[in-house]
Amino acid sequence: MRVPRTPARFDSSNNDPRFDAIPAGGVMQEWRRRLTSPLALLTLLALWLLASLGWRPLLLPDEGRYAGVAREMLLRDGWVPLLNGLPFFHKPPLLYWLDMAAMSLLGVNQFAARIAPAMGAWLMGAALYLSVRRWHGERAAIVTLALLATCPGFFVGAQYVNHDMLVAGLITVAVLAFARAVDDPARIALHWLVAAWCACALALLTKGLIGIVLPALIVGPWLLAQRRWRQTLQLLHPLGWLAGLAVAAPWFVAAQARYPGFFDYFFIEQHFRRYMQTGFNNMAPPWIYLLVLPALTLPWCAWAPEAWRRAWLRRGPQMGLYAWWVVAVVIFFSLPASKLVGYVLPALAPWCALLGLGVVNARTRWWRGSLLAASLLCVGLVAALAWQAPRSAKPAALALAAQMGPEDRVVFVDHYFYDLPFYAQLKHPVIIASDWADPALPMRDNWRKELYEAAHFDPATGGALLWPLDRVGELVCGPHSVWFVSRPGRKAHLAGIPGLKPVYADAVVQVQMASGFAGGRSCP
Repeated sequence: MRVPRTPARFDSSNNDPRFDAIPAGGVMQEWRRRLTSPLALLTLLALWLLASLGWRPLLLPDEGRYAGVAREMLLRDGWVPLLNGLPFFHKPPLLYWLDMAAMSLLGVNQFAARIAPAMGAWLMGAALYLSVRRWHGERAAIVTLALLATCPGFFVGAQYVNHDMLVAGLITVAVLAFARAVDDPARIALHWLVAAWCACALALLTKGLIGIVLPALIVGPWLLAQRRWRQTLQLLHPLGWLAGLAVAAPWFVAAQARYPGFFDYFFIEQHFRRYMQTGFNNMAPPWIYLLVLPALTLPWCAWAPEAWRRAWLRRGPQMGLYAWWVVAVVIFFSLPASKLVGYVLPALAPWCALLGLGVVNARTRWWRGSLLAASLLCVGLVAALAWQAPRSAKPAALALAAQMGPEDRVVFVDHYFYDLPFYAQLKHPVIIASDWADPALPMRDNWRKELYEAAHFDPATGGALLWPLDRVGELVCGPHSVWFVSRPGRKAHLAGIPGLKPVYADAVVQVQMASGFAGGRSCP
């Protein structure tokens, strides 16, 4: 006999037959089930990451540099990364391609410029959630995802335009796909293996060799420690690495064919020499990441003792993977003298998995308060960055764009303002006047070295754009105006230029304009 529905508890206008089978007391449970489904949770993660993506101006130098490269590629052929019109091979193109696609759909703005790191963060969250759900249950997966999403390092990293979060997300996908491929010790899941190799290839296209080295350093020793020799060798199945080769090889081969010195510069200079030498910025002691990783996960790092205790007591394949993953990444990036916070982001997923499992088993309700505090901390950090907008040239760029003509030239005087071409929407590269003959230039890791090395791949364009500082006055020629952009107080460099007029000035940048001399001197 069918029990009649109670009008007081069910809206008669609701025609969804699924409600007929739900008891009156189970409506809330049904909605809770829907809101905690994988699709709903991963959609909420995407919305959480995207909501504040466009709040603040681009930070310098990284965000201005990489957003500018993506914009220039969008204006040109979309194949070669360009920094002020010069081939820029510090990093491969995947981040730029993703940002180019976003800019073509959403316009050239700071929201679109941050799509790639947001995608990397989402991939990290999705891969970690689905793996923890499979291995440790739904509740552990939900807590771990909430914990990861509200870590300051994860949230801010998802909104910071550089390659670190995207490569960290792809490395996370690769490691967990390899682990899924060997989930059954008696066989290997070939489709998961191919997926893992493709993720490695995309990571290679994001930041280079660490896209392959780190997954190998994590998964290989983890399997060998379990004496799973056969599966370790099976990770090199030809179908896997051939799929990865098909994804990554075309761009690298084309870059070498077009620029014969590419392989040496990209693989030797930007990988091995940067890893082994000490002549780069950001020198730090070897133990720095032991402080950085907990700081990136405040306030959740308070559960670290419980997390490591659980990892030790419940030793098993998955817990061993998380623990070794953290240790391997921290050791790998602690060895070189140069260190950046973003380098350790590939350890964020396993570290949060350990913390999440510690929180779940702590049998305390305090984690809900920590969730609120962590969420407010994340939003507060982004809001503070938006309010401070340190060193942004955006106001000067907007003032310049409102006044300059389409054929006018822009000259940067002894400084490169990474974000100004982006915000001013300049269609052509700027001229940079500096001391390009300085013998110490190749030894200092800064903006001048970046442009100096880029000019080696295109000497003709480099010669036209990298201008000697003592000849800057010669640029005022022809019928069009010249706009000089410099830091405040650099009057000596522009002394003697006739007709120089101030246009804009603030604490970061000053803009001055000199009218061209129609019928006068010809340009050098």
